[in-house]
Amino acid sequence: MSLNVQEINRLVEQKFPAIAALADEIGKVVVGQRNMIEKLFIGLLSDGHILVEGLPGLAKTTAIKALSEAIHAHFSRIQFTPDLLPADLVGTQIFSPKDGTFSIRRGPIHANLVLADEINRAPAKVQSALLEAMQERQITIGDETLILPRPFLVMATQNPVEQEGTYPLPEAQVDRFMLKVIVKYPSLQEEIAIMKRMSSKNDTKIKAVLNLDEIAQLRDVVDQVFVDDKIYTYVANLTAATRAPEHWGLKDLKRLIQYGASPRASIFMIKAAKAYAFLHGRGYVTPQDVKTMSPDVMRHRLVVTYEAEAQDLNSDDLLVKILDKVDVP
Repeated sequence: MSLNVQEINRLVEQKFPAIAALADEIGKVVVGQRNMIEKLFIGLLSDGHILVEGLPGLAKTTAIKALSEAIHAHFSRIQFTPDLLPADLVGTQIFSPKDGTFSIRRGPIHANLVLADEINRAPAKVQSALLEAMQERQITIGDETLILPRPFLVMATQNPVEQEGTYPLPEAQVDRFMLKVIVKYPSLQEEIAIMKRMSSKNDTKIKAVLNLDEIAQLRDVVDQVFVDDKIYTYVANLTAATRAPEHWGLKDLKRLIQYGASPRASIFMIKAAKAYAFLHGRGYVTPQDVKTMSPDVMRHRLVVTYEAEAQDLNSDDLLVKILDKVDVP
């Protein structure tokens, strides 16, 4: 049964306090980093994975671990290294000499929230094993297929500076991440608060304020957030402008963009905008929601040319021009 906008708004108002309580609980151990935490919520509510780029020590592990404790979910952290094997990730078959049978030992990917730390340090086979699990929500060991738990959220991290001994993710694989989030340094006041909190004994415990069934209910509400046809057209126009910028009066961008965004960008844009609207207490999506989420959804899907790199332009710079040019409904 479809609901009208007023009914969806009332539903959002009823459920919104739950996500506010979740943010308050995570705030007990994470100082600042509101953008990263908000994007974690968006991934959780819209069933999308997140690629995070940021230097070490910016609370990436702390944030996702706190989230797992606050929703009483199973958390797993995997440190990606060049010698990691796919079996180390998904699991393997163990032979029992006693009765001559094989049993399955599940790997760390069998969790609700998975932190794939420095994903670009593992070889292509391991990256493929993770990304296949992300797409299909299942893995195969031998002749047995295992369904991964729900919700299933992967937050993969990349170090933007140290590239020696890394295996960059191919564009087709990066495309499976719903969002690519850039994590920045904390502000001066936040860093002072971090020092005060971490330089003394800290016994703060995270308590579970939501369970997995309640997360599923929140996802159902987010799914019902209203999107007008004009918003769908706006998203389609933004995606099309990355592929053929000359049709939108952006002739100069044609030589700066090698490949535009895929259809996944349009799909994820709508999903992310719905979750963003919910996080701001609304049951409908506005054009500003789309504009706000566009950089995180698009930046890793836009492949720039060598000419753009020579001009010190990245995908974010080009997206600003596209967002300024495409008409807003």
